[in-house]
Amino acid sequence: MMQPEARARFEERLGWTFRDEAGLAQALAHRSWCAEHPEEPSNERLEFLGDAVLGIIVTDFVFRTYPLLQEGQLAKVRASVVNAEVLAEVAAGVELGACLRLGKGEDASGGRAKTSILADAMEAIIAAVYLDGGMDAANEVVMRLFGERIADAATGPGGDDYKTRLQELAAQRFDKLPRYQVHDDGPDHAKRFFATVLLGGEPHGSGEGGSKKQAEQAAARAAWRWLSMHGDGGDEGEPSEAAGASNDDTTAGSAMGGSNAGAT
Repeated sequence: MMQPEARARFEERLGWTFRDEAGLAQALAHRSWCAEHPEEPSNERLEFLGDAVLGIIVTDFVFRTYPLLQEGQLAKVRASVVNAEVLAEVAAGVELGACLRLGKGEDASGGRAKTSILADAMEAIIAAVYLDGGMDAANEVVMRLFGERIADAATGPGGDDYKTRLQELAAQRFDKLPRYQVHDDGPDHAKRFFATVLLGGEPHGSGEGGSKKQAEQAAARAAWRWLSMHGDGGDEGEPSEAAGASNDDTTAGSAMGGSNAGAT
């Protein structure tokens, strides 16, 4: 199990303090760990439950919050949030990978950064919160971690496809379409990609991720948000850092110049 200091930091990022230590330990236990420790249950059953809990929370929220969206639009909003890529992004944002209990082989092969492992573990954590504190607790954690992404997906053209949204916005303000500069770093099993988006030849956003697509989306997200907040981006001065999560197999973005956190 995690050291008390590491656990406290994780729970602070998550927004929930676990009362059931065994439940948290199971949520963090990948099947590769359990293969080496047969007495330990894996997080696969919790993953199954967490998928359902996350689905109903997001579905209920978008249904109540966006009464003008039709069934197909609601389904698209939910799908843009309840998927492995976003789950891995959220998991990386709370630094879940560092907390996982992995087998030696999986750990050595970069398992802490794998989208599938992070996504499954995030669902298991949501289930553990639900079992520990009920639906209200799970709802609080889910909305804290996913709320901004839901709002992004429900508004504007392109949903959570920021490359599309940026292209449409840039077409209104620039003569040329966005261009992306991408480079990668790190070993093959844990490679990171870094992207910068150029508008009119000037950098307007940067981002990183576990794939070229993720890095470009992160850069586009940063640029789109900054342009949305600063009009034509001409004379407002240096922008503040755009909101964005970071870490393994996920996206992080920054704009460029041009609960029960203490429950007992």
